[in-house]
Amino acid sequence: MTGRALLITGTSTDVGKTIVTAALACVAGSSASGVGVAVCKPAQTGVEPGEPGDLATVAHLAGVADLVECARYPEPLAPETAAMRAGLAPLSLSTIVDAVTELVSTHRLTLVEGAGGVLVRLAPDLTALDVAYAIGADAVVVVQAGLGALNHAELTVEALRANRIRPAGLVIGSWPRDPDLAMRCNRIDLPRLTGVPVVGVIPDGVGELEPDQFRAAAPTWFDPDFVADLNSRSAPDKIAADQPIEGVHA
Repeated sequence: MTGRALLITGTSTDVGKTIVTAALACVAGSSASGVGVAVCKPAQTGVEPGEPGDLATVAHLAGVADLVECARYPEPLAPETAAMRAGLAPLSLSTIVDAVTELVSTHRLTLVEGAGGVLVRLAPDLTALDVAYAIGADAVVVVQAGLGALNHAELTVEALRANRIRPAGLVIGSWPRDPDLAMRCNRIDLPRLTGVPVVGVIPDGVGELEPDQFRAAAPTWFDPDFVADLNSRSAPDKIAADQPIEGVHA
């Protein structure tokens, strides 16, 4: 594989993963290094055949043309349950790995957008943790801004580390113009408690911007050092079982 893959996961559903994916595609695709960006959505739920899903949003906002959706289920449920209720075949890890491998072979960065949180079942005995490990990807964790963010973020980061997946950074998926006290405190406490930096803060409502406005503003939402790493050529190595990870609680 010539490029690298990056998992975009969340602490729960509706935390802003799709908008973060679109924004990351913009900051990578607009870099001086000329990164070629692709996006894979292993499992799309809550959308009928032929209807626009999350990848349509990414295409609209970021202008990404190389998009792959591995499976689609009509009811807005966890993919495993949605597949069973629809009488459709469950998604397989090999299907996802094959799709991502093909994209990585021709793109310098492939973003893989998960479904809900890291332990949501994509199929029986298949989660985003399995996907990230199989494709050798780091993970960006999209977190909510308000109450509950700290607990959810710590649990997600611990699950990633327990499965030898490196958290590349936290992104606050929707930051209001007038954040309350909990939100302001969370922005400080998230990196302190998880050991993972906040590498991006997405203003509330940017998904409604016109595409040219979205693409122009996206670089201002992320830490420049993180963007530089995002655009690096080298793919991260898998973490060996006995290798310590910075920030892991003793």
